[in-house]
Amino acid sequence: MSTGVPIASGKSEIFEIVLQFMPDWIQIPVLILVVLLVVGSWVFKGKRKLDQRRARRQGQAPVMAPQPAQARGADFLGPYAPQQQSQPPQQPAGQPSGADFLGSYAPPRGQGEPSV
Repeated sequence: MSTGVPIASGKSEIFEIVLQFMPDWIQIPVLILVVLLVVGSWVFKGKRKLDQRRARRQGQAPVMAPQPAQARGADFLGPYAPQQQSQPPQQPAGQPSGADFLGSYAPPRGQGEPSV
């Protein structure tokens, strides 16, 4: 049953279906806009690479995207961020801790059970 023709991706099929519902006089400008967007993205990527290469040749630091430490974007919590502690609380030596330590919630030990 295979015809040897590769199956188009879902995106291209959706794009073709949307174009089929448009009149011909709208289809051509839409196709031109899509081509211009693709070519424009290539031009901007090339310009960015060229600018970075020039900056490296001149010894300047290239302009990079903002780092997370600069407090921007969706991950920035602002005043809702948890407060930073200067020192983590210290456990006394020999005192068990961690995820498996139940503390006061541990069941009482029997007489013959060894301690951990």
